[in-house]
Amino acid sequence: MVRVLTEMDYSEEVPHSDHLVIRGTEPFNAEPTAAALVEFPVTPEDLVYCRNHGPVLDLDDSTYAIEVHGPQGSRVFSVEELRESFPRVEVVAALQCAGNRRKEMDEKKAVHGILWHDGVVANCRWAGLRLRDLLQTVGVDATALNGWHVCFTSHVTPCQDDKDYGGSIPLADAMDLQGDVLLAYDMNGQPLSPDHGYPLRVVAPGFLGARWVKWVDTISISPDESPNFYQQLDYKVLPEEVDTKEKAAPVWSKVPSLTTLPINSVVASVSRRSPSSILAKGYAIGRGDVQVARVEVSIDDGSTWHEAKMTYQEGKWSWTLWEALLDDVPNEGVVYSRAIDLNGDRQEREGKWNMRGVAYNPWGRRKW
Repeated sequence: MVRVLTEMDYSEEVPHSDHLVIRGTEPFNAEPTAAALVEFPVTPEDLVYCRNHGPVLDLDDSTYAIEVHGPQGSRVFSVEELRESFPRVEVVAALQCAGNRRKEMDEKKAVHGILWHDGVVANCRWAGLRLRDLLQTVGVDATALNGWHVCFTSHVTPCQDDKDYGGSIPLADAMDLQGDVLLAYDMNGQPLSPDHGYPLRVVAPGFLGARWVKWVDTISISPDESPNFYQQLDYKVLPEEVDTKEKAAPVWSKVPSLTTLPINSVVASVSRRSPSSILAKGYAIGRGDVQVARVEVSIDDGSTWHEAKMTYQEGKWSWTLWEALLDDVPNEGVVYSRAIDLNGDRQEREGKWNMRGVAYNPWGRRKW
């Protein structure tokens, strides 16, 4: 177990990207504009959003270690050992915060949380070792542990709401034969930066970002989900009538933890291309491993839809970039977007309100 700080001390905070819009300073939380994001199929590091619940430190990978607990005992691995003893695997996957577009929901009715705009998403090329390979070294057999969970914890620093940060995913997903859940040490061909989990982080494609635990130092299996605050008392879609913390108190334990986020699309930018035409660009993202099949746009409040051109999609876990050149448009108006996935599920016009402002996915919309 790694313990660096015992209290919320920001005196050793690392520098952060100056290409982000700051939403909070202690802890540091920031996002890029969606317009900047969609210019890159793979998100450059300085445009990857920062979501933190405590200080961000520059850790020493030469002394960092991770404990892995399983049925056949526990093992401690150094970062060097993980790099050298296990095959290096790459996966392109979109990372999305559950609070993406929370500001829009707050405009309907006040929510609790950072008022994120629509830039709390990133599509990166992650590299590391398969979590499945690591768990097998301590005797984990998913077929014998049906319904169990794999729990991740970072003890590096205390958090706003708990003494450490933790989360979990079903063991079956971690042990899937495709092996896309990683313990990552590289992002976009370079070592992780402190902001994004250096020296080790979980990459859990298809799951919301809260389960991609950064600075992970302990992995264990359990018949139950992680008991951590951020698994049990946060990142849940509470009933609409629950609109205060007092009302939420008896409800938290009755609502399932979020795993995936719903299909979503955003109109990131609209630019004039001629006196009568505009170019709209945006991104879309499916639920879990179900990719986006197409994106449609409308400039008449949804009466007529036009299919957008998908300009990027890679593998089963990436986001989708799209653009649409629209002619015969008035001087001003609103572009709407909606995504449809391979199962035929369609993004609906309105999203449902919830107190924590998570999983919001109404049609994308942007004025010109």
